[in-house]
Amino acid sequence: MSVFSKRLKEARTASGLSQERLGIESGIDPASASARMNQYENNKHTPNSLTIIQIAAALNLPPAYFYSANDEEARMLVLFYRLDSSGKKQILTLAVELHGLIAIVPIKR
Repeated sequence: MSVFSKRLKEARTASGLSQERLGIESGIDPASASARMNQYENNKHTPNSLTIIQIAAALNLPPAYFYSANDEEARMLVLFYRLDSSGKKQILTLAVELHGLIAIVPIKR
């Protein structure tokens, strides 16, 4: 099972949504929503990037969550994503302090 398929199934079941409901909420045609989500969860097909963005939005998750092979990193992505802008700035400041270096990637202010 791919990381994407694993994370998709975990997120969907945690949300309490059926495959059909998640597919519909992600903009997939109701006639094929359940089958397509099943194929994604069983690693038979991979959705395109727009569909991944729509699935992520329906689950209130960042798209990057579906590609993180590390469980702790995936959890951090979700927590960070759900913070308001003030919380995100605080976390970034703390991360830079803990790392002991100036941020490697420029951050827009």
